[in-house]
Amino acid sequence: MIRFQQNARPRTDTPSHLFAVGQTVRMKSRTGVLNKTAELFEIKSKLPVKDGSPQYRIRSEQETHERVTTEDNLEPADNPIVVNNPAI
Repeated sequence: MIRFQQNARPRTDTPSHLFAVGQTVRMKSRTGVLNKTAELFEIKSKLPVKDGSPQYRIRSEQETHERVTTEDNLEPADNPIVVNNPAI
């Protein structure tokens, strides 16, 4: 039998969302080169945590659909795009 405490404190081990609704973000590059999804996205809503990472619904003005992604795939839009090019 499971018993619940009446005055139990809320769990704090669930990660909180880093980005706010309305904030502009971009998808992180996985290869270090500028990719097609370097466009900007707006956070439309916060979604529940999945596999330890907060999720978001995002949308680009260039697309007619919304995407769902986890926080570890996003970075703030004010971060510069870094392209790793060993030839430079």
